[in-house]
Amino acid sequence: MDTGTIQNIENEIVDEFSVFDEWMDKYEYIIEMGKTLPHLDEKYKTEEKKVAGCQSQVWLNSKFENGKVIFEADSDAIITKGLIGLLIRVLSNQTPEDIINAKLEFIDKIGMKDHLSMNRANGLTAMIKRMKSDANEFILNQHAN
Repeated sequence: MDTGTIQNIENEIVDEFSVFDEWMDKYEYIIEMGKTLPHLDEKYKTEEKKVAGCQSQVWLNSKFENGKVIFEADSDAIITKGLIGLLIRVLSNQTPEDIINAKLEFIDKIGMKDHLSMNRANGLTAMIKRMKSDANEFILNQHAN
């Protein structure tokens, strides 16, 4: 997994998507991203780990190791699984502060928001909010200790 900066990883994704002219090809690529997502242990597929606001089921687990947030996730919908896979690629293995401050401009640059249904776009926003919220929790816990 790339441990570059969020901006570098976003730029890589924009470059990768730039080779596709058709949105169907971009969807295929997003689906492929979902297929490469590591398996999420069943013990994390709980109500507590479920991302609220997603039409499909999305489970997100986060842990804090060596000053970085590690995300892992799964979804019962293949496109949604690809979307969370893209977010994990960008935000996992980053510091909580960098995650909270990430603008995630690649989403607009590849035209994703324009091509997602309203429900999927809302789900994407919910996933981002949850990842940033989890990162914020790690900051709060650090200061509490």
